[in-house]
Amino acid sequence: MSKLQGKVAVVTGASKGIGAGIATALARDGAAVVVNYASSRAGADAVVEAILSSGGRAIAVQADVTKIAEAQGLIEAAVKQFGRLDVLVNNSGIYEFAAIEDVTEEHYRRLFDVNVLGVLLATQAAAKHLGEGASIVNISSAITHVHTPTAAVYAGTKGALNAISGVLANELAPRRIRVNVVSPGLVITEGTHNAGVVGSEMEAGIIAQTPLGRAGQPDDIAAVVAFLASDEARWLTGEDIAASGGIR
Repeated sequence: MSKLQGKVAVVTGASKGIGAGIATALARDGAAVVVNYASSRAGADAVVEAILSSGGRAIAVQADVTKIAEAQGLIEAAVKQFGRLDVLVNNSGIYEFAAIEDVTEEHYRRLFDVNVLGVLLATQAAAKHLGEGASIVNISSAITHVHTPTAAVYAGTKGALNAISGVLANELAPRRIRVNVVSPGLVITEGTHNAGVVGSEMEAGIIAQTPLGRAGQPDDIAAVVAFLASDEARWLTGEDIAASGGIR
C-alpha cells in the first residue's frame, strides 16, 4: 500500500515548479491532493490532469493565501471534496532579489505577505481540521544559511518562516500534529529561470559551493516532503531538513 493512501493533502502554490512536483509526488504515494494556485489556472489544471491520468485524485482550487477568507476557502474546499485533511504543504512563495539600495516598501510587503503571512493564514485555516498524525511541511530555503548578497528581504522571510515553524511545532505537538521545514538549495524551476538565476554567474557560484555538484530538481524536494508527510516520519517534528545537495 502506498505510504499516503487515504490521506488528503493541500499544496499551496502548486501550479508549477517545486509545488507541482510536490503535488505529483504526494498523489503518486496515494494522497488525494488539492492543487492550489493564485493566478495560473492553466498550470494547476495541467498538474491535476497529470495526476488524474496516472490514476490519482486531485482538484485545482484558486486562492490567494494572503487573504484570510481565501485561505479558509481553500481548506474548506479540500474538506468538502475529500472529507478530511491530513497534510498541509505551505509552498507558496515569491522569489525576488534586490540590492539594499533598491529595497522598497512594496518589495518588502509583497514578499512578507506571501512568504510569511500566507503560511500563517493557511495554517490557521487548516489547524482546526487536522487531527492526530497530521503533518505540516513548510518550504523554506537554504538561503538562510548561505547569506546570498541581494537576498536580504527574501532570506528574511525564510528566516521568519523557520522561526514560526519551530513555534508551531511546539504549539501543535500536544495535538500530535507535526510541523517540519524543508529548505531547498538552488532548484531549476520557472521561478529561478524568470529571476535570471539559471545560466548566471550566481548559479555557477552556487553549484560550485554544492558538494553534490549540481542544481536540484523539483523531484529532489518532493521526495523529502512526501517522506515528512507520511507516517514514516512520525517521530520528526520541529526539524529543518536542508534538501540542498549539501550546501550550507
